[in-house]
Amino acid sequence: MPVGADAGATITRELEMHRRALTGYCYRMLGSGSEAEDAVQETMVRAWRNAETLQEQAALKSWLYRIASNVCFDMLQTPQRRAQPMDLGPASAADAALGPALDSWVQPIADARVVPNEGDPAEIAAGRETLRLAFVAALQHLPARQRAVLILREVLRWQASEVAELLETSVASVNSALQRARATLGSLDLDATSAPSELGDDAEQQDLLARYVDAFERYDMTELVALLQRDAAFSMPPFPLWVQGPDDIVRFMTTTGAKCEGSKVVVTAANGGPAMGIYNRAADGSGYTPWAVVVIETSGGKISGLHHFIYPELFAQFGLPERLEHDDAA
Repeated sequence: MPVGADAGATITRELEMHRRALTGYCYRMLGSGSEAEDAVQETMVRAWRNAETLQEQAALKSWLYRIASNVCFDMLQTPQRRAQPMDLGPASAADAALGPALDSWVQPIADARVVPNEGDPAEIAAGRETLRLAFVAALQHLPARQRAVLILREVLRWQASEVAELLETSVASVNSALQRARATLGSLDLDATSAPSELGDDAEQQDLLARYVDAFERYDMTELVALLQRDAAFSMPPFPLWVQGPDDIVRFMTTTGAKCEGSKVVVTAANGGPAMGIYNRAADGSGYTPWAVVVIETSGGKISGLHHFIYPELFAQFGLPERLEHDDAA
């Protein structure tokens, strides 16, 4: 793809058309929204610098994914594996210590960064399922190349021959890697490969979210409990502590987590489902400041997971306000 004096804008536009899909691929590879965006930005820079080496416009997509794969492979050289608190041990008592802050957790990503604006509804729904935190955490158990093969073959639906060309290997090697990856995921004691129960439609899911936001902002524990599954999980990265079940969730929220009473909420979307940004009252009482982005998991018409990512820097990545005033509505 020759680069002339007037071609810069055209090349940039063509590269940007692939940004959202590439971000989804890199996110599933790396388990971190911020790292995925860094990987895609590096992919774009490398592609721009080497655009003259691309001979056929039709090869742009596979060429970009090859670059992105290599960027991710480089970033995955560290042996540290990203996980969820639920992967590391059983639930804790609600009054247990939070534990040390760690930096090895699977991080959320805003739907706006990865979910297509248009396309086949069934394909979009299937893609959302593969953004679930549990699925992304399960992928982190796979070696990098097996991870790439599984994502390309089973999430992005590439042909084995296309994956073999991208990874510069044989179709037999791709099929073998896919078989091993499936076996590893199948051996994990994680709810990573099964889909949650359907809520019915978006309106029903939005109603559930609205009811939870209302109960949370009023700190109405009776109403909140009515919205939770019996085995609902409540986690708080960067801390390893997590609790399970309505009783322990309420006990935590009314003791260690009581600082959230009186907080405000802004609704958003993350990892293929509902999410919200929680703003705690500012120390000087002048307004509300970012505290946590919460990824909400649902099953059977109720909430099955509340995963609080206590990283204020996430608010900018999600396009959430940097501050709320007293008169700001949820």
